[in-house]
Amino acid sequence: MYQESDTGEYTEIDKMPSSGYVINEEKSYCTVDNVNKDPDAQLFTNELGQHVVAGLSKSSKCYLYFDEYNSPRTMPEIIADYNIGNRGSFDSAYTTETTNTVFTTTDWKGTSYYFAGAPTDNWVQFGGFYWRIVRINGDGSVRLIYNGTSTTTTGDGTMINNGADQTFNSSYDRSEYVGLKYTTGQQHGQNTNSNMLVALQSWYSSSGLSASQYSQYIDTSVGFCSDRNMASGYSWSSRPSSDIYYAAYGRLVTSKSPSLLCTSTDIITESVGLITADEIAFAGGVSGTSNTSYYLYTGQVYWTMSPYYFNGTKGRASMFRMESNGALHSIGVVDTRGVRPVINLKADTIFTGKGTVSNPYTVVL
Repeated sequence: MYQESDTGEYTEIDKMPSSGYVINEEKSYCTVDNVNKDPDAQLFTNELGQHVVAGLSKSSKCYLYFDEYNSPRTMPEIIADYNIGNRGSFDSAYTTETTNTVFTTTDWKGTSYYFAGAPTDNWVQFGGFYWRIVRINGDGSVRLIYNGTSTTTTGDGTMINNGADQTFNSSYDRSEYVGLKYTTGQQHGQNTNSNMLVALQSWYSSSGLSASQYSQYIDTSVGFCSDRNMASGYSWSSRPSSDIYYAAYGRLVTSKSPSLLCTSTDIITESVGLITADEIAFAGGVSGTSNTSYYLYTGQVYWTMSPYYFNGTKGRASMFRMESNGALHSIGVVDTRGVRPVINLKADTIFTGKGTVSNPYTVVL
């Protein structure tokens, strides 16, 4: 018998815990020959808190794993038990181990609680996939970034396209093409879906998340920020002859001061989107600085939805990307890189679990 510790690891015990713990049905198992698992064995904790071990055969040998029981709660209720940390400045990579710690800032909905550094307790299992919590939005909804079908944190499996083969847009010679949605000739238009949004919507439909079993928990109202405001000193133009830089460049490259605020004209209300460069900066990423020790690092290159600049000489629109070394860099919209979808779960979604790899937060369906 093994019991979960505060760190999420299991230690061997001599006596079955009587209360406050439940049998982990995924990890626990029995064998009849010390090799093959017994499919008839029943190992679970019932609604009265009683541990049930049934359906055994002669010579059965069982391995029981006990998890600390956590009453079902919404994520805002769970986060209320976390410590509130202090990031300080954002001009250097943040690598601190931050289990049981969140940080606060203001987004366009209110106070947002975000994860940073190297937490071990922001794992979510939902819709057949593993996710990491990026932040609790100001309205209490929960922003998740895709991690694939396992808790392996590096490699192609952390992206939906298993490699770097997705463009953000099919053309690059207009500044409008930095928008997840865009309108030709407008700075903040939303009439046309980018290649990226088409790919995200296609994956969302085929992944099973669009089925009512899961889609009822997905919040489409909080939105994603496709910030196309300009950095200080620059004016927008569809096809400028000189370089123009976007506001995210000013915040993350020039002043190292990320923000989760967003103007209403740039909020994209969709079921699925991408992470922003500002969210990566809050998590511990820095423009041009390597960081392989924070939870958004995967060893892969993947897209953000934040515009970087328009190169007037080359007529080329560019975005922020997550580099393979964990830094923020620029990338042209017609280049191909990896995709990690982001979704928002509704504020009243109920979770169980502890957010660890062995016992992730799980939506009560």
